[in-house]
Amino acid sequence: MTPDLLTTAAQISLDGKTFAPAEQLPLPEWPCVVSERPQPTLTVKDDDLFLVTDTIGNISGCSLTDGNPNVGLFCSDTRFLSRLELQIQGRSPILLGSSAEKGFSVSVLCTNPNIDQHLKAETVGIRRELVLNGALFEEIEISNYSTTNVSFELSISFDADFVDLFEVRGAQREKRGKILHLIQSTSPDAAPLTSHGLSSVHPPKEKSLTLAYQGVDGLLMESRIQFQYRQPDDFQGYTAIWRLDLASHETQKLGYRVNMFTDNQPSSTVSAALTLVQAKAAELMEEQQWIQEITKIRSDKTIFNRIIERAEQDMYLLRQSFGNYKTVSAGVPWFSALFGRDSLITASQTLMLNPQIARETLMILASYQGTTYDDWREEEPGKILHELRFGEMARCQEIPHTPYYGTVDATPLWLMLYAEYYTWTHDQETLDKLWPHALLAMDWIDHHLQETGYLTYYRKSPRGLTNQGWKDSGDCIVDHKGELAPGPIALSEVQAYVYAAKINLAEIAQIMKRPDLAERWLDEARHLKARFNQDFWLKDQDFCALALDGEGNQVQSITSNPGHCLKLGIFTQDKAHSVAERLRAPDMFNGWGIRTLSSLSPAYNPMGYHIGSVWPHDNSLIAMGLRSLGLIDQALEVFQGLFDMTNHQAYQRPPELFCGYQRNGDHAPVQYPVACTPQAWATGSIFQLLQMVVNLVPDAQNNCLRIIHPTLPESINSLSFHNLRVGSTILDLEFERSGTTTACRVVKKRGNLRVVIEA
Repeated sequence: MTPDLLTTAAQISLDGKTFAPAEQLPLPEWPCVVSERPQPTLTVKDDDLFLVTDTIGNISGCSLTDGNPNVGLFCSDTRFLSRLELQIQGRSPILLGSSAEKGFSVSVLCTNPNIDQHLKAETVGIRRELVLNGALFEEIEISNYSTTNVSFELSISFDADFVDLFEVRGAQREKRGKILHLIQSTSPDAAPLTSHGLSSVHPPKEKSLTLAYQGVDGLLMESRIQFQYRQPDDFQGYTAIWRLDLASHETQKLGYRVNMFTDNQPSSTVSAALTLVQAKAAELMEEQQWIQEITKIRSDKTIFNRIIERAEQDMYLLRQSFGNYKTVSAGVPWFSALFGRDSLITASQTLMLNPQIARETLMILASYQGTTYDDWREEEPGKILHELRFGEMARCQEIPHTPYYGTVDATPLWLMLYAEYYTWTHDQETLDKLWPHALLAMDWIDHHLQETGYLTYYRKSPRGLTNQGWKDSGDCIVDHKGELAPGPIALSEVQAYVYAAKINLAEIAQIMKRPDLAERWLDEARHLKARFNQDFWLKDQDFCALALDGEGNQVQSITSNPGHCLKLGIFTQDKAHSVAERLRAPDMFNGWGIRTLSSLSPAYNPMGYHIGSVWPHDNSLIAMGLRSLGLIDQALEVFQGLFDMTNHQAYQRPPELFCGYQRNGDHAPVQYPVACTPQAWATGSIFQLLQMVVNLVPDAQNNCLRIIHPTLPESINSLSFHNLRVGSTILDLEFERSGTTTACRVVKKRGNLRVVIEA
């Protein structure tokens, strides 16, 4: 290897920089330790960045073929760091404790193992803090707790494979771009480069490491690492090495910052701070502003308050920027993206918390509303998207997520949220601005109702989803024999969404002075209800079918899907009560919540994603339906089960889903191995359940809030709502339980809203 390594013909020049192929740079002298099996992880997020590390704060062994492939630093659906491994004298530190409780930062306390005669075990204390704020920051404090001087090497190994998030999740690619790495100095008096990239004889005062990749599409992606406090003494490949000599009880500090760039522009939408202290301060200030804007809900029980406070913080963490607006990404880590269905349901769940989430969600999704016919993306005029991605596979058209429109329910859900947002806010400006989008969305629904009278789905894209309702795994639409139903599929809950969209939009049409549309939509809703109660009803089961298949036959599974219909009014009264009662049977309700599929089904699997597991958001929607039918005790049973489940979780955070095994005494619920946490509509379920117990019914247009028969569960004696917004009024409410009765009083009101309390 010659001294002029970085000027050989084999090098590539991009954006005025010269990059060396990765294989030409030397490896560390000592091997890195790769775990043989995936380890527990810590996950943190900031807007469009997220970081997954092991419990010691390291990213190690995350190749796609071995170790733990699911860790890394991600931005724009790309892994910008695939290795971040701190070692002491070539060995992994010993973990003392770690936490990602703050959501945007990881704190780790560790120590050294016994290193022969060189360094006695538990002599050195290592405190790590990693923070996300438009970039990744880390500060490391190393303390000598022995009575004598100690000398050792501390190292951090970096690498970046720049793989697409879909590759991490298992997608195969025929072609990838080129890995290009460069070690460089930012010091004006840097020593000449050697074959190792930097002089080890006279190291420069300031050093930086750039990891780079030129994609198949030609885009240059870079992870630029700048070191702070004490500079590394040497590099071996992509490993920065510090040779430390610490006196007794001396502490030294090291640090670095990782900035991500795509074609020389910051990859993150968030402006990065310069130091960890600034990054942390910026995060805390933004979070505090969020807390001041939302409705603050507290009870008399510490256990409930911990769950509520965590949900408040997680809803803040899940927010993500798309253009000039923010909505909630679906879940961390693998669904940190814009999802139509997930964002819409979460926005509805949190209208009581902060209606701004709903407004911005509506605006973002309207900006991506379908305009043309494109089978690859399953786009159609008026249709609301399913998922938007920005990674290399999307840019190269290897996946259709630019955006992908393969969802049957996002469009009626958008219309439902559009109307519901107005009932909370009386925001006429937004109503007017989005009215053309509402008409296009309803036109899309009506076009698809023409063939069968029901809204159906059938995959058109070869890389699209087979199932396009909220249960979108490939094995979930099964009949009573456990066999897959043929498409096109008309899901029960989707017809209820269409019914609710037409009923609610009829009211909006009157406001928009379109009585012709109001009359038409109400008439169509009435006819839909009549046909639905006939075509979907399982007479021998006294329950509602999961769906109608492509031949018009009932898919006769007992599932949670019809539970979504309860609140939306599409069932006749007797059928609604029959569905509600059946959902409480032991094969459906497992003590923590209602299963997605009956345990009596041949297809039941308590570990199945949608065929026996329990989803918090599914249950909160069902609980709202039970409440609307006056089945308060049943609704409170679901409420209590979900809150008990959440209390068993790390950080009191509800997971995306958990296994459907029966509740067994004091045993914790069985976790689903790869559930997202935090996850948007699981977090949103906390607020929806709290709204359910106090039963708030807003009517901002008529300047009224009805509170109908509020009923606190026996586990809560009092519940307060501060800074609740309905229309232009802000008010504070307090609820107090005495026996089986719950009283409500208005503590403070800033505005002229009428509050009507109905016992």
